[in-house]
Amino acid sequence: MSQAAEQYLPITSDYSEQQTRLVYRKVILRLLPYLFLAYAINTIDRLNVSFAKLRMAEDIALTDAAYGIGAGIFYLGYILFEVPSNVYLQRIGARATLTRIMLLWGMVTVATAFVTTANQLIFARFLLGVAEAGFFPGVILYLTYWFPAALRARITAVFLMAAMIAGIVSGPLAGTIMSHFDGWLGLRDWQVLFVVEGIPAMLLGVFGWFWLVDKPEEARWLTAQEKHVLASALAQGRPADTPNAKLTEVLRNPRVYIAGLVFFCIYSGSNTVSYWMPTLIRGFGVQDLKTIGLLASVPYMCALVGMYLLARSSDKRLERRWHVSLTLLLSATCFFLLGPFQDHLLFSLLFMSVGAAAALSALSLFWSIPPALLSPSAAAVGIAVISCIGGMAGVVSQIVVGAIKSATGDLYLAFDVIAGVLVVGAVVLLVGIPARQLTERVKP
Repeated sequence: MSQAAEQYLPITSDYSEQQTRLVYRKVILRLLPYLFLAYAINTIDRLNVSFAKLRMAEDIALTDAAYGIGAGIFYLGYILFEVPSNVYLQRIGARATLTRIMLLWGMVTVATAFVTTANQLIFARFLLGVAEAGFFPGVILYLTYWFPAALRARITAVFLMAAMIAGIVSGPLAGTIMSHFDGWLGLRDWQVLFVVEGIPAMLLGVFGWFWLVDKPEEARWLTAQEKHVLASALAQGRPADTPNAKLTEVLRNPRVYIAGLVFFCIYSGSNTVSYWMPTLIRGFGVQDLKTIGLLASVPYMCALVGMYLLARSSDKRLERRWHVSLTLLLSATCFFLLGPFQDHLLFSLLFMSVGAAAALSALSLFWSIPPALLSPSAAAVGIAVISCIGGMAGVVSQIVVGAIKSATGDLYLAFDVIAGVLVVGAVVLLVGIPARQLTERVKP
């Protein structure tokens, strides 16, 4: 555990600071590497279609509009099954849920290599969304079983850094696979990409069945005293709970919809960047696949640093709203400036990198907010509902961006629209969620 994380550990009156620190170090080393790797693979398997598009478009007659539908419909499948998956997770546990999800998404990713038409790609992307449904909110919920609110922003940030690492790796990896393995087993370069990147998810899913534990009290690798330390730390600052919170009760909570709208706006920015960055870079005049892959990794490198600094500052000050909102405004400003500076390669790369990094950094910190707004019994359904509302951005933003690009040939106009959405998200967060609603819940 880092020294920064240890500084804000919740220390119970019954145990020393050193005891608590050692227990949490043990938990972190056991769980986070696996969850980190799983999310990295998850991100790579989502992003690979953005690189495959550069080659598969000719083979399957894929237009920008059809690609936008394919990128967006993934989220429709995800949203439809997200709440049921999180509810079911509470019944069967995280271990079984994550194993099932990773096995299914790995198989669908491999199967995507064999599509022959744009419609088949769209259907495959829908199935991928169904397969992955519940993975992200399931992990967010799972982290609340192990880590108290005072640590959650940094733990969540570490988990989400996996997406940044995946973003850094996915471009060069895709460029290398597609450049050097064209013709392997009789497959085209983009087909090899899906096969090679789909297999690790299945292997990790099987491993997770033997590695994960649903809750601290079930962990054989913890002593009775260590379990008690965790239970005491988790009890600190926990809001009063209403047993057996029902879906209807969660759906009547206005905080869920406000948080969902904010997530929708944030995700519109981060998701658009993820799926359209290679196309945007090629629009700068770069054609070589390896170069596109390397340049596409730069925003994720910036986001990795920004995510850590943002989470550390937020936890130190126990403040979320302004950290997220100002980061969104920075991202929006950079996206607005892409158009005016489109003829300047250096400025275009700078604004793309900073804007993308800011949107991705805000996304990670946002997920420290919902657990602070919801009681433990409402967290499973509430987080899934918030994720569903925000996930609609994956459907809407990709279809809108694809339609604008096909109709006008101008991808910068689409980024102007996304910038406006980010501004809306910043305003809604500051106005719709008063600071007191968060500070009451995150006190260590």
